Amino acid sequence: MDLKRKMSFKKVKEKTLSPEEQQAKIGEVRKIIGPIADKFPTLCSDASVLRYLKARKYNTKKAAKMLKSTIKWRFDFKPDKIQWDDIAQEASTGTLYKADYLDKQGRIVLVMRPGIQGTNSATGQIKYLVYCLENAILNLSSNQEQMVWLIDFQGWSTSSISLKVTKETAQVLQDHYPERLAFAIFYNPPKIFESFLMMAKPFLEPSTQKKVTFAYPDNPRSCMIMEELFDMNKLETYFGGKNAVGFNYEAYAQKMKDDDQRMSNFIDSGCSSPSNYFNNDVNESQLSDDNDSEDETSCDEAVCSNLEEDNQIKPCFQHDSKNEILEPKK
Repeated sequence: MDLKRKMSFKKVKEKTLSPEEQQAKIGEVRKIIGPIADKFPTLCSDASVLRYLKARKYNTKKAAKMLKSTIKWRFDFKPDKIQWDDIAQEASTGTLYKADYLDKQGRIVLVMRPGIQGTNSATGQIKYLVYCLENAILNLSSNQEQMVWLIDFQGWSTSSISLKVTKETAQVLQDHYPERLAFAIFYNPPKIFESFLMMAKPFLEPSTQKKVTFAYPDNPRSCMIMEELFDMNKLETYFGGKNAVGFNYEAYAQKMKDDDQRMSNFIDSGCSSPSNYFNNDVNESQLSDDNDSEDETSCDEAVCSNLEEDNQIKPCFQHDSKNEILEPKK
């Protein structure tokens, strides 16, 4: 495939519904989930449920199952409880960070540099990824729901990242943060990345694949797109921009600690925030079918049992050969 002739974003075709039809679907999802939806007002808000519906092409049963799985995952993983000190060592390598600039549409930008030597802890890498996603959502403006990923492949080799971490990254992003990705740019991947891509491709849902494109510094079309999307004075030099400072760990650490404090203030005040999905009054017994509490209603028990059952089913992404990612240049 000649990438230099095909350097453009693929338009993701979405099923469109009228506002009334969308609201009806949202109501159906809440009805399937049951009373427990009231205990998670942010995660089960109209905007959130709509993202799950879009991710499952407005199939209410599949969207409800996906949302219940996220509720269970968030209770187990506790992403809103992760603090800077928990992931500071992982962050110090600069392999992943939130940029201090937005794209020209006002979206948060997450930068990944897999070619930089990071830690060897798969658990730590996923935990830091989740921390960054939560922080990005916290900082989204009121008119934005999505973020942008920039991946720099300078120094990348097959030993830079494991297939296991790649799979877990895809699962976390697609299963628990649906419709949060606007697009991802793979910047200057080497030819050897092609074989890794073919192994990782089945992990990516077709909708995610369509949001991925490749850019190269010696490709005029790539350069034009980068200029259309980003302020080149703020974009890092390793993405073709003019910002030679790049990642500053000390400054980044302070900003993230400040955001941690903002999160804490939100929770302490009882206000709803983008990443405070859980109601503090909910306890683990409400998400388990091994509950003998007399205060628990039979309806809640049935819902919680369903959450546990859904959690046993691991996602299996189907690969659609008609939806292809632009391949690395030959």
